Amino acid sequence: MNKAKPHRGGAPVGYLAELDTVEAGAIRYLRLWCDGPEAQAQVWNDFAISLGPAYGRSALRSFETLCDLCIRHARRPLMRHHVQCDCLGADEACFANFVAAASRGEREDALMIASVMVRTDVAMLLVGLAEEFGHALYRMSATKQPPFRRVGHEETLH
Repeated sequence: MNKAKPHRGGAPVGYLAELDTVEAGAIRYLRLWCDGPEAQAQVWNDFAISLGPAYGRSALRSFETLCDLCIRHARRPLMRHHVQCDCLGADEACFANFVAAASRGEREDALMIASVMVRTDVAMLLVGLAEEFGHALYRMSATKQPPFRRVGHEETLH
């Protein structure tokens, strides 16, 4: 009896509404980025509108590289919920904490979290990228209505 167990990384551990804006933004954009080209265009649009074309492009490059390294060098696949889902998965919570720690300058904590997600030799690279991405999210959150808080909740899908 070899029943396939679901990845515990997708287990709900909370709700996006419980997160601060940087953590919620990190999850929102991770989900969008992994959702395909149309959703990636929305990420670029949000960054460009909120941060301006030059800084938006720089922040997007940091985020793209962060996602690419997380995916290519992950210890196991990073589990995500649907873009519109209100739940927060365990892997997503780890990613949000990682970005938040890096953006606050807590580099050692961020490195420790990164080393759980990816190979150790890649973890150091992720910290600087997460710091830049987190700073961009913080700047975006300073607007009256950050784009990543404008999520429709009509449907909740996992």
